[in-house]
Amino acid sequence: MAEDDVTPEQLAAIAAENEEGESVDYKPPAQKTLQEIHELDKDDESLRKYKEALLGACTSEIDPTTPNVQVTRLTLVCDQTNASNPLTLDLQGDLEAFKKQSFILKEGVEYRIKISFKVNREIVSGLKYVQQTSRKGVKIDKSDYMVGSYGPRPAEYDFLTPLEEAPKGLLARGTYNIKSKFTDDDKHDHLSWEWNLNIKKD
Repeated sequence: MAEDDVTPEQLAAIAAENEEGESVDYKPPAQKTLQEIHELDKDDESLRKYKEALLGACTSEIDPTTPNVQVTRLTLVCDQTNASNPLTLDLQGDLEAFKKQSFILKEGVEYRIKISFKVNREIVSGLKYVQQTSRKGVKIDKSDYMVGSYGPRPAEYDFLTPLEEAPKGLLARGTYNIKSKFTDDDKHDHLSWEWNLNIKKD
């Protein structure tokens, strides 16, 4: 049986195994700007210093046309990465190009996904990385990773997913299409992109 001779029934069985019926009933708090947070309790010196240590000095030097959240890179972090072809996607370039190429990963390898991003102006609550994996047009897995809440700063933040193992075995080999999205509690779509991962024996 060839690597790509997986029947729709086999893909549906894999999808059923990965289906999770969990729903989170979380209501996010009302959004406040950094300026509003700095203005609260401004007469309390210790609280003012504490907020400044957590949030930094209140500055409005950022260009207002710059997105509040910028997703810059996705990297597959694993010990057995091919050094000549690092598994890194520059998410500030041409996102359409990722649909035309496949990144190769050896079957059974343990890996993590690292998302690098910047928060520019306001605190963002409940950032989330959502990934939907399909093969031959059939959805086989969906993963939601809670990234957290972050305040603005000049340096990038990095988020690492939990350790996962790449599929292995004859039926698992082949190309997977992955739709990724970086969103938040307010359902802002900060960035969506598609990419392909080819699971190979060697």
